[in-house]
Amino acid sequence: MSNISYFTKEGLKKLKDELHQLKAHERAYISRQIAEARDKGDLSENAEYDAAKEAQGLLELKISKLEEIMANARLIDESTLDSSKALILSKVKIKNISNGSVMTYTLVAENEADLKANKISVDSPIGKGLLGKKTGEIADIKVPSGTIKFEVVEISR
Repeated sequence: MSNISYFTKEGLKKLKDELHQLKAHERAYISRQIAEARDKGDLSENAEYDAAKEAQGLLELKISKLEEIMANARLIDESTLDSSKALILSKVKIKNISNGSVMTYTLVAENEADLKANKISVDSPIGKGLLGKKTGEIADIKVPSGTIKFEVVEISR
């Protein structure tokens, strides 16, 4: 079963750049470490060699996972998204009904979520609760500490 991931142009470029960095630079670096450790003699008692081989295995696993993500990546066409309701790539301004605090989040795919940049995943409790809502609607969102009511103040792209 394939696990399709959706990306913005920015997110897909970031993923491609990371994969290139790992393949072009990190692989060569680890190969040099293995060669240097091998030159030091007996491999059966060489901790540096074992550590370099383990790092190589972890790197190859990471590369393999990124390649799988890339193979199943789909680019989101922002021009086809409905801007009247909260969807992926929507910038949503919400107001917490209980305390009046106002926050603005951009709804993104899970792999592009970054809370520091106010980007939350559509798979997060708040993201799921906001999907499909229109301006003025109230979203009852279940979070680990209970249920929070948010009013959708504004939706933009």
